[in-house]
Amino acid sequence: MRSDFDMIVRRFPDRPDIKIYPIADVHLGAIECMEDRWKKFCEMVANEPDTYLILAGDLIQNATKTSIGNPFEQMYRPREQKRLMIEYLKPLRDKILCMVGGNHERRTDKDTDSSPAYDIAAKLDLEDLYRENIAFLKLQFGDIKANGARNPAYTFAVAHGFGSSIYTTNAAMRAERFGMAIDGIDCIIAGHIHKPQEFPVAKYVVDKQNEKVTIKPFEVFICTSWMENSGYGIQKLLQPVAFSLSHLELRGKKKMMGPQRDIDF
Repeated sequence: MRSDFDMIVRRFPDRPDIKIYPIADVHLGAIECMEDRWKKFCEMVANEPDTYLILAGDLIQNATKTSIGNPFEQMYRPREQKRLMIEYLKPLRDKILCMVGGNHERRTDKDTDSSPAYDIAAKLDLEDLYRENIAFLKLQFGDIKANGARNPAYTFAVAHGFGSSIYTTNAAMRAERFGMAIDGIDCIIAGHIHKPQEFPVAKYVVDKQNEKVTIKPFEVFICTSWMENSGYGIQKLLQPVAFSLSHLELRGKKKMMGPQRDIDF
């Protein structure tokens, strides 16, 4: 298994514009999982050129005897959840940019030192793109040897996330604060809290070499959940959360990145 700090690099020499869907919290196997919608999404991505995925954990429900969730309240047993997720992702294998595990996959890590998230990556022959806790990703556009060409590069930090809050803005503050601790990223991506949102933030950067201070913006992207509002959420009197699928659009010839919401999906 590769180190969390071993950066993943993907090159796009033809400098296309691309679309990236950050995905987390599918919870395949949970009774509340919107599997039909997930299936439709996978089919859509398979047929869209220049469209890619970043996978940020909790792809499967993986309820066990020692977990909070009830292992008897699942559509499929955990090993079947893993097999089905592999089948969904197999046609999208070449579109996956990186993968990290989530707290639901880590349930098995803790009990048996067996990681369903790593197993999914290994079965897809994507071990090099898997990181256990956090993935640092660089997307390089253009021929880096071309004289005079502008070659934008985009950098990401991807982690599943941790913690919870009944307030949407409070729940995203952990990702924002962590992003402030990382110099050089363009976007931090997380999930876990099931409250989708995307917003820009910025920090001051001191350039000692050129003796100036600049403002460096970066994007915070919290993935949507693929769970219906029922079961566990109602038991805990949690507010319902809207499903809101969004993606990032990256320009290949001039550095520009912005989130877009898929209203019709």
